[in-house]
Amino acid sequence: MALRVEVVYALPAGEASAFVQLPRGKTALDAVRASGILERHPELDRRSLKLGIFGKAVAADAPLADGDRVEIYRPLALDPKEARRRRALRKR
Repeated sequence: MALRVEVVYALPAGEASAFVQLPRGKTALDAVRASGILERHPELDRRSLKLGIFGKAVAADAPLADGDRVEIYRPLALDPKEARRRRALRKR
């Protein structure tokens, strides 16, 4: 029996998503590769992908379950500590 998994990549102006069917025993990285999102978004570094399943960070080799939503995370635009410092300076 095959797994049906959604793969999403959040973009500033929306999201890229794809549903894929994979054999049981496949991983989060297998789903990302099968989705075609890596080819459509060359800015993604295949060697340092940050992935999650339903909002929880997972390793690329995390096993999948039917109905999972694999998320590809973008790097933070700004370090959270630096963002707080800037907000504090603006309030002064």
